[in-house]
Amino acid sequence: MMRSGDLLLGIDIGGTFTDIVALDTATGQRWSTKTPTTPHDQSEGFIAGVDKILDTIGERRPIAQILHGTTVATNAILEGKGGTAALITSEGFRHVLEIGRHDIPRKANMFSWVKPARPVPAKRIVEVAGRIDVDGAEHVPLDEAAVRAAAEAFAAEGLDTIAVCLIHAYANPAHERRVAEIVREVIPDALISLSSDVLPVFREYERSMVTILNAYVMPPVSRYVGRLGARIAETGATRSLLLMNSGGGVMSAATAGSEPVQTALSGPAAGALGAAATGLAAGRPDVISIDIGGTSADVTLIKDGRPTITKRGTIGEWPVHTPMVDMVTIGAGGGSIARVTDGGSLTVGPESAGAVPGPACYGRGGTLPTVSDAHLVLGRLCPHLLDDAMALDVEAARRAVHDHVAAPLGLTVERAAEGILEVINNAMVGAIRLVSVERGLDPRDFALLAFGGAGPLHGPALARLLGMSSVIVPPNPGVLSAVGLTVADLRNDFSLTCVERGPDHDLARLAATFAGLEDKARSWLASEGIAEGASRTEWEASLRYRHQGFELAIPWPGHEVGAATLAKLFEAFHQTHERLYTFAQRDTPVEIVTLSVTAHGRLDRPEVATPAGVREGDPIVARQPLWSGGRFVDCPVYDRARLAAGTRVEGPAILRQLDTTTVIEAGQSASIHPSGSAIVTV
Repeated sequence: MMRSGDLLLGIDIGGTFTDIVALDTATGQRWSTKTPTTPHDQSEGFIAGVDKILDTIGERRPIAQILHGTTVATNAILEGKGGTAALITSEGFRHVLEIGRHDIPRKANMFSWVKPARPVPAKRIVEVAGRIDVDGAEHVPLDEAAVRAAAEAFAAEGLDTIAVCLIHAYANPAHERRVAEIVREVIPDALISLSSDVLPVFREYERSMVTILNAYVMPPVSRYVGRLGARIAETGATRSLLLMNSGGGVMSAATAGSEPVQTALSGPAAGALGAAATGLAAGRPDVISIDIGGTSADVTLIKDGRPTITKRGTIGEWPVHTPMVDMVTIGAGGGSIARVTDGGSLTVGPESAGAVPGPACYGRGGTLPTVSDAHLVLGRLCPHLLDDAMALDVEAARRAVHDHVAAPLGLTVERAAEGILEVINNAMVGAIRLVSVERGLDPRDFALLAFGGAGPLHGPALARLLGMSSVIVPPNPGVLSAVGLTVADLRNDFSLTCVERGPDHDLARLAATFAGLEDKARSWLASEGIAEGASRTEWEASLRYRHQGFELAIPWPGHEVGAATLAKLFEAFHQTHERLYTFAQRDTPVEIVTLSVTAHGRLDRPEVATPAGVREGDPIVARQPLWSGGRFVDCPVYDRARLAAGTRVEGPAILRQLDTTTVIEAGQSASIHPSGSAIVTV
């Protein structure tokens, strides 16, 4: 149990800033701050953030627990800076990675697209004889001499990061476990990733890729977690470090060390959790969140207070079929560069000006027009940001927009800037449609929750384009991912392929498979120190119609296996299929492919305190021209910290705060909810 007055810390490390949120475990009072990220060693920025938040609080309180979102695994995959790994696979399967799937990335040219280099080249892939059949029976014994020879060859080359992916290992992991034993006899300190542990499901390419990526990121993640653990011990934290996984839960450092690929999307997952918690606090459990930063925008659909989860995600070029928050990311942010093509078309992004040199208005040497420059030209950004600590150069922004967009297109600077925002907003609208309309859901049934440094600048305009009625702007939009960490619970997923083709499904086999997965889930929760009363599990099945090549994940009704349960399950599948694809085939047998059990462990959490009071003084701190309806109008600028709960602001208006700016358009209004969020009515 946490002691009264101890601190709960959520620390999210992004590309530019490390965000820190502290929560008083007794009163629920919350503090937040930011510190620069240290890319050469993220643990330095981490500890600097801990020191800064304690300075913000004003006293060195005990730290009860630290929850952390990291980009170490993500960066290793995207930048190709993981460990030098090797792969042991079944005889005849050496080229599974090279063959891959017969598809190409969206927007790629099928005639010119070149398949990227695999994380493990063919020269570091070794085949060994031995075969497990689809039912888990040994068909050919494992060639242990070949395994030992491979391990000795790896040792001679200095390789100690080994992935093992044998055919049908999900049905029987005995051969993979024996391979691991032999490798450790030869290389005692080897980092070994087994497919039967990482992703015990069928489809060799996806299972191989996840297993390899898990091995690939083990060295950098292990080093990072080790350094971090040592630094945290120096702070006197009384509880262990918990890391966010891609599925929207946290897990111990030990679990993250053995399955680091699960942390690959931990930052965005934390943002989705923060958005879900903010929506619930504002009385809106159904929201579509959009996190807009300097380079990209992440869009997630949240239904009934829970982010949607997918098991068919990708990271960079690679399929990663572990559970992760279902998210669409596009190259659209405040730093996205606007250009006019040779054909006279205006494009915006995905190239970004980044933090250096940044937008032209930053005065750091940038000369190309960006989305931020367009906002400044139109009066949507204040000339001074970060509580007047950062001055923006309006003339530099106008010059960049004029020279690179307005002059080539024969437009005024204002109309060119307006065009830049129209292009980027429509790109974001497309991303929102991908997570809603293409999933059979109407975005008008949801509130839009806009966060990140640039989210509230675009949120009201996006809602208007989509016909959505309201936009939720959190109290601290720039640190919402760190807020999400402080509301996360433990989570881990356990899956196993168990194909039942029907129409006569083997209920005993299904029950036995679920029982095994349930035992694993309960054992994991116990190992994490979760009491029985604070734990729960959820069952799920991946289903498809006969002859289909893909599955839909459907929640299992309850925790029983029987004919009535299957009938409910199949009807839910038919309805989901019809919602997504407009038809259902109720006369076609339904195949059960993979069963899953998700373990949840509830962590001690204080009730977050209602925001205490407001900053004194007149809420209107300035007035400035705002481009609206084809002309500049006089617009009040409000200090959001001076707006009490219940306050209503009519547009056009600007709400200014430390970490973002909210633009309320003409005909819209904003009211401050008791939870602290600003609700913009469109």
